[in-house]
Amino acid sequence: MVMSVLLSFMFPPPSSLVVSGLTVISFLILVTSFLSEIRGKHLNYSKFWNANPSAQKQIKLSSKAGMLLLYTPAFLAGLASFWIFPPQSLSGGMTLESAIPITLSYFLSAATMTYAQHLTNGLPEPPMNLLYPGVVVFVVAIIGNFYHHYLLSNLRGEGEKEYKIPKGGLFGVVICPHYLFEITVFYGIFFISQTLYAFSFAIGTNLYLLGRSYSTRKCY
Repeated sequence: MVMSVLLSFMFPPPSSLVVSGLTVISFLILVTSFLSEIRGKHLNYSKFWNANPSAQKQIKLSSKAGMLLLYTPAFLAGLASFWIFPPQSLSGGMTLESAIPITLSYFLSAATMTYAQHLTNGLPEPPMNLLYPGVVVFVVAIIGNFYHHYLLSNLRGEGEKEYKIPKGGLFGVVICPHYLFEITVFYGIFFISQTLYAFSFAIGTNLYLLGRSYSTRKCY
């Protein structure tokens, strides 16, 4: 029953053991991260970069270097897909210890989403086409995420380091609107791709950032 509902708006699961395995593994890792966040064991970045006692002894990266490390491998994986899978002719601060698993998560998700999408070539299209709603959701979410990160970047004056409660935008309504829009980005990606892996990663990301928001609320 559940599978028949899912197949109404996504491609059938691929026969690839790699993609199937990574679908389960990625989801379980994100669920574990969600449980760790609500228990107070945080990944050490942004406001929680020094939340764990061991963080003081770890290599610390600047926010810019950390974010560059997080997103570059995923960007390169997406870029490489244009060469590996050519179009078918008919178709705050951050610790290094926390940066590494996040980098791997983004890289593996980008590579696996691309590969899972490649495996849908030749498969019948899902009865429900979510491509265009997905593009709208993705664009709105990206803009919302960018705007709220812009507000965060202007919270402190030059040289200020203390934590401040964000204001403006949806910060008065939602604990972490930038997380809300980031979650929505992944649902937009799922709508566009309509694969099981993208669906599981969106749900896993939703849970993880929900835990992160819960911990942020406790800080307030």
